[in-house]
Amino acid sequence: MDMNRVKQIVSSPADIPVYYNGVSVWIDGYDEEKQMATVHLRDGRLNERRDVPVAELEEK
Repeated sequence: MDMNRVKQIVSSPADIPVYYNGVSVWIDGYDEEKQMATVHLRDGRLNERRDVPVAELEEK
């Protein structure tokens, strides 16, 4: 995925499926300079956030 798409997903009111390593995640924010996104698992573990490379996110 690219940074422009991450920005669109974050600002969208729609529920857009995003995956990191095959696991469904929610994008909480992003760092455009570092090309990183902060995500959490969509299984309810909201406090398990991690920073991941934007290029490793997939939209399905």
